[in-house]
Amino acid sequence: MFPDLNRSKKGEILYKKIVVPTDGSDVSLEAAKHAIAIAKEFDSELYAIYVVDVSPFVGLPAEGSWELISELLKEEGKEALKKVKKLAEEEGLTIHTEMLEGVPATEIVEFAEKKKADLIVMGTTGKTGLERILLGSVAERVIKNAHCPVLVVKKPKKEE
Repeated sequence: MFPDLNRSKKGEILYKKIVVPTDGSDVSLEAAKHAIAIAKEFDSELYAIYVVDVSPFVGLPAEGSWELISELLKEEGKEALKKVKKLAEEEGLTIHTEMLEGVPATEIVEFAEKKKADLIVMGTTGKTGLERILLGSVAERVIKNAHCPVLVVKKPKKEE
């Protein structure tokens, strides 16, 4: 299904480049931990990305509204990327961070293709029902459109 996977001489799958999208949520940080563990095992190059989602604001009057929202989202993105970078550095890994603007699923897929990523590791909140129908799932769209395998990390269930 994924004929372009990097493989060793023995035919083992190699993850040379891993992309981990983050939004700063607990589940995206959990996904980052998985990506970091895989990167350590395979000596992979690791990329953390944050996408400033412009889609909800298309059509807003431009008189300062979008600029203010954009700046707030960029600050949120810097913090989210800083958290992932700290996790990677605590494990002795170097990580590349990048902030993008656009529709998250599209930007994630395009970034992974541009970097020739072997794996995308991302979190999902596991929305169901009407919320999922109305909002859709970024992870689901990435899975459908990515050129490489996608590891989706679910939000851990709260222990009772």
